[in-house]
Amino acid sequence: MITALFAVVGTLLGAVTTALLQQRGARAERRAAHADLDRRERIAAVAALVAALADHRRTMWLRESLRLAGAPAAEYEAARADSHGTRSAISAPLVTVEILTPSLATAASAATQAVYALRGATDRHELDQRRAAAIEAADDLIRAAACTT
Repeated sequence: MITALFAVVGTLLGAVTTALLQQRGARAERRAAHADLDRRERIAAVAALVAALADHRRTMWLRESLRLAGAPAAEYEAARADSHGTRSAISAPLVTVEILTPSLATAASAATQAVYALRGATDRHELDQRRAAAIEAADDLIRAAACTT
């Protein structure tokens, strides 16, 4: 009788142990899947911001080149309108990066400000220097994101 009791207790303990281990493994899998999803969201946010910065950098360079060259007003105004659209396209991805990855907020802000700085260059050489600085700031953001994500 005692042997049978030990057998039943042992079977029950084995079943409980197995259930606990399975539950623990399932939780670990869910955590890993959640972490992977978070990582993909952060990468997508940085990619969207970098793309928006590149679009704005291109339109601002064109706009300022036209201004410096003394282009016709209609041509400049069209480029100016384009630059307003690309500037506003920066806001959402910038906020997303700052919320999802606060450690990238400084690099994201610096990259954004570097692109905004293309405005008002005094000559073509300065415009090209500001463009190069904006490209470097975006590259810095990408490098920082690679270390974070």
